[in-house]
Amino acid sequence: MKKIIILISMVIVSASCSEYQKVLKSTEAGEKYVLAEKLYNEAQKENSKSKYRKALRLFEQIVPHYRGKPQGEKLGFLFADTYYQLGDYYLSSYEFERFQQSYPNSERVEEVVYKKARSFYELSPGYDVDQTDTHKGIAELQAYLNVYPDGEYTDRANDMASELRIKLERKDYEIAKQYHLTGEARAGNYQAAITSFNNFLANNPGSPFREEAHYYRFDSAYQLAINSFRELMEERLEEALEYYQDYKKYYSEGKYSEAIEASVEDIKSHLQNF
Repeated sequence: MKKIIILISMVIVSASCSEYQKVLKSTEAGEKYVLAEKLYNEAQKENSKSKYRKALRLFEQIVPHYRGKPQGEKLGFLFADTYYQLGDYYLSSYEFERFQQSYPNSERVEEVVYKKARSFYELSPGYDVDQTDTHKGIAELQAYLNVYPDGEYTDRANDMASELRIKLERKDYEIAKQYHLTGEARAGNYQAAITSFNNFLANNPGSPFREEAHYYRFDSAYQLAINSFRELMEERLEEALEYYQDYKKYYSEGKYSEAIEASVEDIKSHLQNF
């Protein structure tokens, strides 16, 4: 019985593949449309990448044929969404944009605007490389939120936009921190770190990296001061104390409190010489 079931399954699969190849080679756009939609629906139910790929091959052949026709709107969405489901986000963002421009009054336009934005979110790389797609993702997500403040995807869009903003903040923070970490080898980098942290704190008032930025700004100023010529040291020590006060103002019991207090004692010891 088991062998019979396997044999029947093989026959069904073989027949299905044969039908697909026949339609794929056919010149009948209508047949391709019907089978492509069928495969797309089955792919959705089964979460089948292979069926999405089969549907895509058919969509690619017939989309130009149906542009401007009544079926074009539905087909345009299925085409873009198939790219999206397959993780080809460059092409999905392009096709969703094309759909939005062609059918601005479609009942699917909210979903299209969201998925276009999410395509750029998915394309956003790690924080340490070029962030063009991250900026694009934020802009597209904000565009969705502006038009659909109470939309179906609003909560998720807000979360994704916040995640991308934090990624940009981390990039700026890590650049400033790198200046700090290389300051011992190149003293001028401590000054660059202070400037970078000042800019970071001014531009990112709600960042999760603020405590670290306050601390490393202070430590950069401290390291710069104690390694300065005597005629510059007093002023720089006083500046470091100002950054210490800023840290204590916001993080009176912060995770760097012990380290910062030890440095402040050393600052006060140096200042006694003046």
